[in-house]
Amino acid sequence: MLDKVLIANRGEIALRILRACKELGIKTVAVHSKADRELMHVRLADEAVCIGPAPSAQSYLNIPALISAAEVTDSSAIHPGYGFLSENANFAEQVERSGFVFIGPRAETIRLMGDKVSAIEAMKKAGVPTVPGSDGPLGDDEGDNITTARRIGYPVIIKAAAGGGGRGMRVVHAEGHLLSAINVTRTEAHSAFGDGTVYMEKFLERPRHVEVQVLADGQGNAIHLYDRDCSLQRRHQKVLEEAPAPGIDPAARAKVLEACREACIEIDYRGAGTFEFLYEDGQFFFIEMNTRVQVEHPVTEMVTGVDIVREQLRIASGLPLSIRQEDVKVLGHAFECRINAEDPRTFMPSPGKVTLYHPPGGLGVRMDSHLYTGYTVPPHYDSLIGKLITWGDSREIALTRMRNGLDELLVEGIKTNTDLHKDLVRDGHFQQGGVNIHYLEKKLGS
Repeated sequence: MLDKVLIANRGEIALRILRACKELGIKTVAVHSKADRELMHVRLADEAVCIGPAPSAQSYLNIPALISAAEVTDSSAIHPGYGFLSENANFAEQVERSGFVFIGPRAETIRLMGDKVSAIEAMKKAGVPTVPGSDGPLGDDEGDNITTARRIGYPVIIKAAAGGGGRGMRVVHAEGHLLSAINVTRTEAHSAFGDGTVYMEKFLERPRHVEVQVLADGQGNAIHLYDRDCSLQRRHQKVLEEAPAPGIDPAARAKVLEACREACIEIDYRGAGTFEFLYEDGQFFFIEMNTRVQVEHPVTEMVTGVDIVREQLRIASGLPLSIRQEDVKVLGHAFECRINAEDPRTFMPSPGKVTLYHPPGGLGVRMDSHLYTGYTVPPHYDSLIGKLITWGDSREIALTRMRNGLDELLVEGIKTNTDLHKDLVRDGHFQQGGVNIHYLEKKLGS
């Protein structure tokens, strides 16, 4: 087992990692910016190191500072959490070259899946269903690009190969707008990601966002932990998730779950990962793979009983998976509401001092948060301040517990999006299950 882990992150995920380490008897090192001295995991870690000023570029994205912190604390491994450097292949490579274990996939795997074009090609080879598309990056021949779009059928979407988080994409409904859309997306992609490579896919008009959680030990063993529905999104950012995804065709589900497990073996995957799909008319279409732990991993943990972060740590220690596929069962249903420090009407961030914090409790209720009364939410980072997760024997019970939990949750001194969630879990269409990825934005615009 690893001796000491440096947690290269902040907030609720840093605290989540610290708790998993403590369960396994692993010592912890918390790194933090000058603005994050009072974070809860910094208080609880065995050691803490300040790695720079508040701006992420000078602290949480500062690779030399992170590796220096690992060296001076004699850490054996680095856990990147999610966001920041978690899917940075260069970081993973430098961590390993410096003699530390990177708690995640190998650098070459991160590169493979980080480029959307190469990821799609790898998935096709592994038998994972993909969206009809350009079969590679678009070239400069305008005639070829027009022919490709006609073959796929309008509407199509132009995407940056290095894009993510909803950036670097443009929908085209008619041929007259195709070439300009390709050129504009290329320019934006080069500016945002340093890579102007773009590709084309069929644009699905009413899809759901369904993803498959996987674990692989890099020793030839891989399992899936079933699926999640993450369709409630605003500007391509997830707001509320649930597991398992409701109303999925059983045959299509079984096929895609097994395809994801086999793909992990095909690409020699190591660690936790997530295959993301669009689901429409009973069919799955691969869009990307996230090579890290997900924000929404708790809903999968609640319905399978598998501690995903614990498995990450075991795998990084060189141990095989502690669970076989035949042992993975789904029990009940779970929801997760992302609680953000933001104005519920304008969605603008709302940093400031938390004058009162009271998390909800009760059977089947879990609150993952770094908040405490007196903590000051800084203005420099993502507005996520916690995740309220509920579980029940049925979807209805889990949803009832979520309603009650949101009513119990108290965060004063700053604004939060709790009222939005209260509205969503009482929404008639959402209660029925299976809303598409456009539902929330249409609801908010109405």
